[in-house]
Amino acid sequence: PPRILTLEEPVLHMDHCIAFAVHGNPAPTLHWLHNGQVLRETEIIRMEFYQQGEVSEGCLLFNKPTHYNNGNYTIVATNQLGSANQTIKGHFLEKPFPAVSGLFSFQMQYTPKFLCVDSKASSFQVSIAVGLAAFACVLLVVLFIMINKYGRRSKFGMKG
Repeated sequence: PPRILTLEEPVLHMDHCIAFAVHGNPAPTLHWLHNGQVLRETEIIRMEFYQQGEVSEGCLLFNKPTHYNNGNYTIVATNQLGSANQTIKGHFLEKPFPAVSGLFSFQMQYTPKFLCVDSKASSFQVSIAVGLAAFACVLLVVLFIMINKYGRRSKFGMKG
């Protein structure tokens, strides 16, 4: 039956890597669980390994993992003679806004409706404000040029 020889915590090389080595004859099939759920390979998470005799060595690779990838990772090795599994904790990033303890956590969790901002309305208001500011700047530049061009000529041939 398969035996898991090593399972190491994530290390950053080119990508983050959870290194493993599994022994088994016949060669076991390998799959991973993340917090008890089957882990599907994506462009961010993939497994690479090579078979050398009865030992499979490799890495579960993470390309720029976030706090969503934190958790328990379990490797499951299975062949016709049995199965083996081992779990390790993977910690990549802290949550960006951890919960605040005490009175402030209540205020952060229950935000009143009047404090919520509609992003479409907000972006429309910003674009209106920027457009008005740009129009005012253009108007001031044109006014400045007109005053400099026509303001220096004396009217009716009189000298000031």
